[in-house]
Amino acid sequence: MPSAAAPVPARCRVPGRVAAVCAALALLAACGRGVADDGEGGRLPGAPTGVTAAAGSATSVHVMWNAVPAEPPVSAYEVYRGTTKVREVPASEHMVDVVRLSPSTSYVFTVRARAADGGLGPHSRRVRARTPAAVAADRTAPTRPGDPRGRAVGGTAVQLSWSAASDDRGVVSYDVCQGAAAIHTVGGGQTATVVTGLRPGTRYSFTVRARDAAGNLSPASTPVRLTTRPGSDDGRDTAPTAFRAATHRSVGAYYLDLSWVPPRTDAVVTRYEIQLDGQPATSLVWGGTAPRDKASYSFYVGRDAGVTHRVRIRAMLPDGTWGGFSARRTVTT
Repeated sequence: MPSAAAPVPARCRVPGRVAAVCAALALLAACGRGVADDGEGGRLPGAPTGVTAAAGSATSVHVMWNAVPAEPPVSAYEVYRGTTKVREVPASEHMVDVVRLSPSTSYVFTVRARAADGGLGPHSRRVRARTPAAVAADRTAPTRPGDPRGRAVGGTAVQLSWSAASDDRGVVSYDVCQGAAAIHTVGGGQTATVVTGLRPGTRYSFTVRARDAAGNLSPASTPVRLTTRPGSDDGRDTAPTAFRAATHRSVGAYYLDLSWVPPRTDAVVTRYEIQLDGQPATSLVWGGTAPRDKASYSFYVGRDAGVTHRVRIRAMLPDGTWGGFSARRTVTT
């Protein structure tokens, strides 16, 4: 079991390959707000969350984000490359392909939400993507991805997987399509993904297409038809399982010892949020090889005996959205 010794939530210290990034509870709470004050009595949208960026070809990057809840509603989203606005989309869209980029180049992207009156919310967190090298005179498309399959994981998400396509220069990315529209992109080394943001009790049809560095698209896979679960969704199918919590005392201080099984996703989960006594306490980021079968973490909770804490944990899914919370555990120092 790894250990950490640091006040919560100001800082964390974790040995080994785990890098813990912690923020003050007030800051974390502010980041989750749907609106902010523009200083003149108006209300601005909050910063978009769940922002991800992945190279789609040698000259394009696919940027995705979560819808921003705000009142009045968001009217549009602006996508920035560095400090330059490169795309604007209506509020109903939460992804764009940024094109006309240079091969073998790293880019930084952010997203801002715009209110109906034109007021702009803050920038999202910065995300990076690197385009692959260009290939000369490549007009050969990848083969069709094979054996597509999937399952509903609650009312708002599905998990999809497929067999890898092949290409004479290599597959750079896979597009997940709903009808004729690409709604999700993953890297060429992945053959599965979790698609979130769906509607409960709704039937969907998904296909997968492979893309190479020249932007050539494969034929679409055979469709995968799935129906999300009806009713409200608590996200339990995307939550860590077998969650356990205990305490131990060392050098006059008490520590909370956690263990869990990571949720089933297409890629290794590298980031978690721990909620302590109803508030975000710690954000964990694995800096090396993250565990697939069982994870554990220990952190400082104070020097007083007889204090009862409630704790639970959730994972950030590969598409940049948070999964469901684990079961809540109660422990006493």
